[in-house]
Amino acid sequence: MATSMAAALAASLPAPQAAPTPSAPIHDAIPASMSKLIDIEAEIPITSVQLDGLVVSKIIKHSSESHAPNVHGLLLGLDLDGTLEVSNSFPLPHNVGDEDDKSTKNAGRYQASMLRSLKEVRADDSVIGFYQSTTMGAFFSHTLVDTQAIHQDKLRHGGVVIVHDISQTTRGNASFRAFRLSKEFLDAYRKSSFNARSHRLTFASILEEVPLKIRTNALLSAFINTLTEPHISTIPEPHPSDAFSSALPPSYSTLDLGNAALTSNLEHVIESMDQYKTEEGNLAYHLRQIAREKARADSYLTKRKEENASRVAQGLAPLPEEDISRMFKIPAEPSRLESMLILGQVDAYAKTLEGTSGTSLVKMYAAKASSGI
Repeated sequence: MATSMAAALAASLPAPQAAPTPSAPIHDAIPASMSKLIDIEAEIPITSVQLDGLVVSKIIKHSSESHAPNVHGLLLGLDLDGTLEVSNSFPLPHNVGDEDDKSTKNAGRYQASMLRSLKEVRADDSVIGFYQSTTMGAFFSHTLVDTQAIHQDKLRHGGVVIVHDISQTTRGNASFRAFRLSKEFLDAYRKSSFNARSHRLTFASILEEVPLKIRTNALLSAFINTLTEPHISTIPEPHPSDAFSSALPPSYSTLDLGNAALTSNLEHVIESMDQYKTEEGNLAYHLRQIAREKARADSYLTKRKEENASRVAQGLAPLPEEDISRMFKIPAEPSRLESMLILGQVDAYAKTLEGTSGTSLVKMYAAKASSGI
């Protein structure tokens, strides 16, 4: 009876009407003249970089598992109140040859595909820079300078490059530094002017460092604390020395004298000095060629002036002036950018050698004293 009454009552009610689907909002395009006024964050300069703990783990994993000496990838995140917050990253494929157009196109398609996939899952897809691994602190290269110059021209705040030193990580020190191209160097780079008279740039003025800090959430910090804190072992009747243990195994890397690293560091220093000597020899050769052509042009001009002076004295018309640039092909002054980058490599290797050699000497003296020699 109750069922029939409910059915009759339901039949007497009006049929529910489908809710009207809201129409998609229509937004007018922002004029280019008003975009800077609306984008307030663009006027705030970048003062620091904040790396998420996940990004640090990804960069270290990519650097340690790759067979290439130097790896690189893109940094994703946003800029807020003058801080670049790096929340995600992904590696880029390693190109065997920098001049391979096919490899460059494949890398571009891979990058676009990854950004499109991240956007579909509502993850951060805004590129704010790139990262690059290095060894012994020597990261100066044409690839880094060219990529960062493109980012500082295309991105809103110019982006940053995060340099990760693999050699420091193997010794237990996670080394991450953030850099940007300096304004003076970027102006010279855009003009392709790296001669001695146009500016007084050195390798130390190519990049400017940005303060960097690493952020970890509370859950990750608690997990790391549980790994490092000693706890009572569950083994029955343990040895007194093994009664307390840690989830992390003990590290004996501090006992390594580091002789192999010193040898490799010295080899890199010698190799960089040889490259710098070769580059200086090439630069001196080009300067001699320029001086020789200029001397020929000056000699021709002097001779032509004397000849015209004698013709005027004889009442004859002077010879027409000729275009010296067509007669004498004076080469342009060579760029000193390559030598600047090599000097930066030498400086980085020397600073690393200074730090490692001091520590290794202390360890060697300690080992000698403990052995009683």
